[in-house]
Amino acid sequence: MPVVPLLFRFRLIAALAVAACLAGTPVRATAQGMPSPFVQEVLIKSILVTLSDAVAYDNFTVLHAKISKPFREQFPPEKLRAVFKDLIDKRAVFDAIVAKPIVPDGDAKIDENGVLRLKGRFETTPKQVKYQLGFIPSDGLWKLSAVTIDIE
Repeated sequence: MPVVPLLFRFRLIAALAVAACLAGTPVRATAQGMPSPFVQEVLIKSILVTLSDAVAYDNFTVLHAKISKPFREQFPPEKLRAVFKDLIDKRAVFDAIVAKPIVPDGDAKIDENGVLRLKGRFETTPKQVKYQLGFIPSDGLWKLSAVTIDIE
C-alpha cells in the first residue's frame, strides 16, 4: 500500500466530506431566509474549490454550470477564463481552503436586491485567500452571482 502524506490525506478526506455534503444536500434557496452557517460554508468552499479546479485545469465549464442563470448568460466559459486569466497565469491553486476554517469579515447578509453577501478569508500559507461572494436564488438553489478573490 502506498504511503500517502498525512496532510494530503487530510485534504482529500476534507474534500470528500464537502463533496458528499454537496452531493447529498442541495443548497436550496429560500425566498427570504438566511442560510445557516454550515450552508454558508458549503457555498463558499464549493464555489472556491470549483474555481481553483477551473484555474488549475484551465477549464471553466464546470464553474460556468454552477453559477446563477443571469451570471451564466453574461459570462460564458471563455469569458470566465478571461476574467480569471491572472490566476491562470500565476498558476494559483487554493484548494487547501477545504481543510481550513472560514474567517468571516463581518456578518453574512442578504442585501436589498436579495443577494446573499459573504465576505471573509482563509488563513492559508504562504498566502491568504480572501473572498467576496454574492449568491442569488437561481433554479431553486443559491448560486453564484458575483465573485472577487484575492490571494496575498
